[in-house]
Amino acid sequence: MGLATQVTPAAHPSEKPSPALVSDTLMAHQRTAALRAAIELDVFRAVGEGPGDVASLARQCSASERGIRILCDYLTVIGLLSKEEGRYHHTPTSALFLDPRSAACVASTARFLSNPSVVAPFEHLADVVRSGRTSLDGQGFVEPENPLWVEFAHSMAPMMALMCEPLGRIVLEGLIGPVQVLDIAAGHGLFGIEVAKQASEAHVVAVDWAPVLEIARSNARKAGVEDRYDVIPGSAFDVNYGGPYDIVLLTNFLHHFDPSTCISLLKKVHAALKPGGRVAALEFVPNEDRVSPPMAAGFSLIMLASTVSGDAYTFRELESMYREAGFESIRAHPVPTGPHTVVIGQAERRSSRSQ
Repeated sequence: MGLATQVTPAAHPSEKPSPALVSDTLMAHQRTAALRAAIELDVFRAVGEGPGDVASLARQCSASERGIRILCDYLTVIGLLSKEEGRYHHTPTSALFLDPRSAACVASTARFLSNPSVVAPFEHLADVVRSGRTSLDGQGFVEPENPLWVEFAHSMAPMMALMCEPLGRIVLEGLIGPVQVLDIAAGHGLFGIEVAKQASEAHVVAVDWAPVLEIARSNARKAGVEDRYDVIPGSAFDVNYGGPYDIVLLTNFLHHFDPSTCISLLKKVHAALKPGGRVAALEFVPNEDRVSPPMAAGFSLIMLASTVSGDAYTFRELESMYREAGFESIRAHPVPTGPHTVVIGQAERRSSRSQ
């Protein structure tokens, strides 16, 4: 799962003590609510279309003038709008990422990130910390056929799209000609689709739950690669992968499970690869101190709240899992367009081995 919270670095110990960090954190829900309301009311489209005065925005958004004024003032306070002579305007961030007229708009992510199922375990976080596992029933977010992943595939695609192009370049480096690709837990399918777009002779097989794969198929059709895109519905732990493959993608998946489960899956992946084939995991990878960089390190809390045993693993931990599963030449490639890292491992090159 590619969701993440924006984590603000803590103040340096030498800075003057202030209660502001405490109060700002306790009231952070107001920022979430304001942004969600603005997206729901289509405020950012209205601001982009102009003229940006309160009366016009209220009419465009079918809202009260008092409500629009206070909401837009608050959005200005937190840096998502600007205000000049009584008119509201976009900031560079809101113009690019929140105005639905922008091709890079990620406003749809609010539907997933603020989904009641996503928020629920944080209402009982103290109990989660006491038990060391999610308060959600069963396996949490990774419960079989969880409908939440359909929403993820619909809502989070715009944010994940920012990482597709660099991931494609990384996994295809040095490969020419026909390429067989397995995309495990494909979700929206954009990562495998991007590989197919960058390599004209690539053929992709996507694995996920059947309702999710319908979204991936639709995206493959829109991208013009449907004739090189097949699917295998079911659990990545249970289905027969087929193969052998040149590349296996594991995007935003390993962090949901404990190391032993990850190793078991990686061994299955290893067996599906050609000699010299590569596995590529897209992960939030914190530094060894586990508190930096902020977004990658902060992702561990999401895994605590939403899974039985998941975590944000350091590169050393992922490297150990890869090696135990039989991979070598393990490398980390930070993604320049997001908080993720692509961790590549190579199956050993030899003439004969079990498939």
